[in-house]
Order: sequence, then C-alpha cells, then structure tokens
Amino acid sequence: MEGNRQLAELRELIVGAAGHERAIDGLLVSVVDAPTPPTAGLASPTFALVAQGRKRLALGEQVFEYGAGDYVIVSVDLPVTGHFVEASKEAPCLGVGLELRPEQIASLLLDATEKPGAAVRGLTIDHAPAELVDAMIRLLRLVHQPDDAPVLAPLVQREILWRLLRSPQGAAVREIGLADSSLSHVARVIGWIRKHYTEPFRIEDLASMAGMSTSAFHRHFRTVTELTPIQFQKKIRLHEARLRVVGLGEDVTSAGYAVGYDSPSQFSREYRREFGTPPSRDRAGSCKPAGQLI
Repeated sequence: MEGNRQLAELRELIVGAAGHERAIDGLLVSVVDAPTPPTAGLASPTFALVAQGRKRLALGEQVFEYGAGDYVIVSVDLPVTGHFVEASKEAPCLGVGLELRPEQIASLLLDATEKPGAAVRGLTIDHAPAELVDAMIRLLRLVHQPDDAPVLAPLVQREILWRLLRSPQGAAVREIGLADSSLSHVARVIGWIRKHYTEPFRIEDLASMAGMSTSAFHRHFRTVTELTPIQFQKKIRLHEARLRVVGLGEDVTSAGYAVGYDSPSQFSREYRREFGTPPSRDRAGSCKPAGQLI
C-alpha cells in the first residue's frame, strides 16, 4: 500500500514538474502519452525512475523492459534502441531521473583506499525501494519552491546518489566516480570513438588507451556495452548519419561518406538494419534524440 501511495504522489508531481525541470540542475522529467516505434539514440549516464507505463530498450543483443516502480542506471554513453510500450493520454508513461556526474559521485566515495572492482554492465535495472522513491518525491516538490531549491535540491540529490550507491546496483554507480575504475577506462575509449567515429582503429591501440591488455580490454568493453568496439563504432556512425539524413535533410550518399562509409550500398543496407527503413525513405524533419530512458 505504501508503495502505491508513493507512486501516486510521484505521478502527480511529475505531471506538475513537466516543462519546469530546469529549475533543478540535472533533473530529468518525461511525460509520453502514446506508444512509440523503436528509435535508436545515445543514452548518457543517467538514473531514471518510472512512475507509470513501460519502456523497452535494446542494447546489442540484450533487451531490457521496465515499468512502474523500476529504475534504470546507465553508467556510460551507450547506443540504444528504445520505445514506449505502455502509454496513452489517459495513462501516460511518466518518469523522472537525474544526470549521473562523476564529480558528484566521487564526493561520496570517502574511502580513498577503495579499489576499483570488476567490470560492471553499462545498463542495469532494479526495483526502487521506498526510501529512494521518497527522496525523488522530495526533490520534485522543490521544483516549484524557488527560494528553497538552490539550497535543498543539492542535498536531496546527494541523498539519492547515496541510496543508489548503497543499493544492489551500487557498483554501477560507484564505478562512475572512481577515476581508476575499469568503467572509467572503458568510458575514455568510448569518448575517443565518439569523437573519432570516422577513423579506423586497432584494438591494440584502444587497449593501450584504456591501460589494459588486449584480451582484458575486449572483455571489459563487451561487459560494459554489450558490443564489440567495431559494433559500437558502427552504431555511432549510423546514429550520426541519421541526424544528417533526417534532421538536416542531407543527401544520403553524402551522409554515408561523411560518417566513414566508402560503399553507398553497404551504408544503405546497415542503415536499414539499424533503423528499420532505408535512408532514402527518411524525410527531412525533426530528429528527436531517442536515447532517453524515460
């Protein structure tokens, strides 16, 4: 009963906060009133809690589904395909979350001798305990309290991060704040691939960048992202191409070359496999980012 009461209040607060989330730095609010088709995008490090509805995410060959009372943690930038499977005008999908910032998490890791653990998955899901939901409720109440929010919101956000660190999924959050964790080393390589996605690379060079042996790097990268480095790069290229084709109305052949494809036929084939339609059928218009978790 307590959980139902909490979710009911959380739903009400999310609806009231929609459009005003900038009042609190790092706060994310989502209201979706209809199911959506699968759409690819990039998910950044985020904590997201669902109050109503359901969403499905695909990462590599893994499919994740979560709904009311569940929370998601993404620890690194990940190329995902997601869609809302339960949402309507009468019962929209409602979610709230926080950006996960390394410096905020690091400030909670008071034990300087704590050593990095084993590789963690880049995306994890669990059911939210009452204490975590209560903290999110108190944070949302501050959206419309401009005199209190600047002082109290950072304290509540710190509590939320602490509760995440103490949760069964705490390792995924802890690794974000550790400068020498396996996750941070993989994240460094992910950042390089995102910036240099058109360039060829050798696995040995990426492993060196991460400070790992080739075998250890490959294992850690696959654990975190559910993808090989080559697969990861391909998804980044295709997402960038879609921004060019759909968002900017760029010529299909030019977009393919711009993101690193030498063969227009290969580009079209892989684009269709990723997005479900060939690039020639995508029309210029708004290209809404789809990596959002809520």
